[in-house]
Amino acid sequence: MTEEFLSHSEHETRRIARQFAASLRSGDIISLSGQLGAGKTLFMRGITEFFNCDEQLSSPTFSLFNIYSGSLEGEEVALYHFDLYRIESLRELDAIGFGEYLSGAYLSVVEWGDRFPAYASLYTVTVSLEYAGDENRRIIIQSSVR
Repeated sequence: MTEEFLSHSEHETRRIARQFAASLRSGDIISLSGQLGAGKTLFMRGITEFFNCDEQLSSPTFSLFNIYSGSLEGEEVALYHFDLYRIESLRELDAIGFGEYLSGAYLSVVEWGDRFPAYASLYTVTVSLEYAGDENRRIIIQSSVR
């Protein structure tokens, strides 16, 4: 299933992400793709807002991986946030145990997930953010059949 949205502001991108997050289930693994500055981390901020952990959000570009503690309907949840921008090879990604980490969280979100097609089959949802003029972004959400 594919959905497409047009966002006209950062606020609207976060709102779309919060609505998207409401449809997620335990074990989902989301790939976020798009050019630098397209809004991947901003979209992630909307997801963390939904799960009540937005104050913890920082771009993991330099640390590669962050864990956020959140909640959903009064239950604690762990969100894993990866940024694969600085990873150079599949071997390097495998060496850090990326595949094992993906199964350890309530939800995993992988920025730049499209850089390593070997992991594409693990993603339950792919979100692409594209420039659509000035502040506008096209957000394409494609869910795999569950």
